Amino acid sequence: METEFDLIVIGAGSAGYNGAALAARSGLRVALVDGASELGGLCILRGCMPSKALLAGANRLQLLHEAAEFGITASEVALDLPTLVERKRRHVADFADYRRGQIENGPFTFVRGRGVFVDPHTLEVTSQEGDITRLRGQNFLLATGSKLNPPPVPGLAEIGYLHSDTALELAKLPKSLIMLGAGAIGLEFAHYFSALGTKVTILQRSGQLLKGSDADVANCLREAMEAKGITIRTGVTLGSAAGTATGKKLSFTVKGDAQEIEAEEIFHALGRSPNFSNLGLEATGMDLANEKLTVRPTQQTTVPHIYAAGDVCGPYEIVHLAIQQAEVAVRNILRTHRQAHEGLEDMDYRLKLFVLFTRPEVAQVGLTEVEARATGEAIGVATYPFNDHGKSLVMGETEGFVKLITRASTGEILGGAVIGPEAASLIHEIAVAMHYHGTAQDLARIPHYHPTLSEIWTYPAEDLAV
Repeated sequence: METEFDLIVIGAGSAGYNGAALAARSGLRVALVDGASELGGLCILRGCMPSKALLAGANRLQLLHEAAEFGITASEVALDLPTLVERKRRHVADFADYRRGQIENGPFTFVRGRGVFVDPHTLEVTSQEGDITRLRGQNFLLATGSKLNPPPVPGLAEIGYLHSDTALELAKLPKSLIMLGAGAIGLEFAHYFSALGTKVTILQRSGQLLKGSDADVANCLREAMEAKGITIRTGVTLGSAAGTATGKKLSFTVKGDAQEIEAEEIFHALGRSPNFSNLGLEATGMDLANEKLTVRPTQQTTVPHIYAAGDVCGPYEIVHLAIQQAEVAVRNILRTHRQAHEGLEDMDYRLKLFVLFTRPEVAQVGLTEVEARATGEAIGVATYPFNDHGKSLVMGETEGFVKLITRASTGEILGGAVIGPEAASLIHEIAVAMHYHGTAQDLARIPHYHPTLSEIWTYPAEDLAV
């Protein structure tokens, strides 16, 4: 096997695979190294795809319970959770098999094993059988993802808890659940369990759901989830956990008021951390003082020939951004390899997208209103509700609104948000408009078919046209 490479990529998840494939197609000698027991990465195996497969079932069950409004009586509606989980497994197996084939038969050298740096340009790879191979690389791309944070609640590790891996395989629903955390993972699983019939209570340490989102979006989601029977407590300081005769209990305080709650299960959704502690990065001289790898806008770490992409460096734990980071890193490696004279490319987060697959869905692109105002530039903001929109009214999906944020002087769209039906799809209209630096006036002038959900964008656009 060849042991000298222009680029060695560590981690065959979404960022690593796509980065390795792009580099190899561009003419570089590339090795892709991964020692995980399963190939495919977090998104395919234990993240995006399995969770959305389960949510698809939960949403269908919820719709059946709401069918009476449409003159449909669905008798004896029952959940067969093992069948739903088995369906998820089949889809994940298909996705993983396809990706494994891409990895094993890709245009690069695939090396199965755990890689550890022994010096800035040498990686020692130990196979599952214990064989050791040394690879030399001019450049490296770290794409080793993230791992679940240990629970920051005394007693929780001892009594056990659910998390985003174990919840995917549950064959029996808990009757009640305490959700620790109200980020994307916590909120999606809270919706999933609630839709299937579990009594869910969310405890969030910050003052609102979806920390980092605008308050109007977060508050609208809170109202919708509470209307569906989910209890939500924000501004919580977590105490300790303990087992009981019938389940588990958790102590916490809200504004100094000590409280306690009991449920059959506790779900730990308090975040993940970068996975790089076992790579031997100390041998490279890299600055490892921070929780995440420090990277420049070029995706270079503090060691310029070592790049990083995805959850291992952040700042966002989102698949499409991880892939974009990897592609930026590879294009910069190509520039240095070919000794090109133009400057290196910076990662551009102008079109950063976020989607939450609750019901209603939440989606955002570009700047939030808070971020836009923080620039000090005059902005325009307009919203329009789904409960005054024809298509959503006839669908019976009236929760939420759309929101546009523009530069006041020119009308250029700086950001958008949707909370409501098909938000995950609707947001891409604004992403495309922003890609071309479109304005509210442009959007208002584009014909939209009636009646569709998409035409709701024309109303705030008309308000902001300049």
